[in-house]
Amino acid sequence: MGAREHRNAAGDRPVRCSVVVVSDARTERTDTSGRAAETLLAKGGFALAGRTLVPNDPARIRRSVRSALRESDFVLTIGGTGPGARDVTIETVRPMLAKELPGFGELFRARSVREVGTAAMLTRALLGVTASGRVAACVPGSEGAVRLALRAILLPELRHLVWNARRR
Repeated sequence: MGAREHRNAAGDRPVRCSVVVVSDARTERTDTSGRAAETLLAKGGFALAGRTLVPNDPARIRRSVRSALRESDFVLTIGGTGPGARDVTIETVRPMLAKELPGFGELFRARSVREVGTAAMLTRALLGVTASGRVAACVPGSEGAVRLALRAILLPELRHLVWNARRR
């Protein structure tokens, strides 16, 4: 079965989504990236299980992502993907994944070059599937990066991706 057939099989099945924003600087009021993600997911017809804002602390990130994975089919983390010492989202989420899908990071960086130039190499965007068939993605914290990741890459394939992750 090819991608087209898989998309058809996935159909319009409901997909519950959670957003976890990782930032030491943002507040609920100033979190434009998290709000943008919620808006795009809702416009795409996806159910929203919630949005959480946590600091760049591995224990807090781990707890929030694990909780979101229990409630959702898809968890999007925003922030903490750069090369800085406080950027720990990737190191925290990666051990939760049974399978990584490196094509997402490759596509994200390829698309990002058009918008931010060679600074695109500074991101460590990540996508993977847990052993229980949940999907997690980690994207940079800028609103532009969130919009690019969702509009250009994730939303068009999200039902297909979740359907594949859940197949046994």
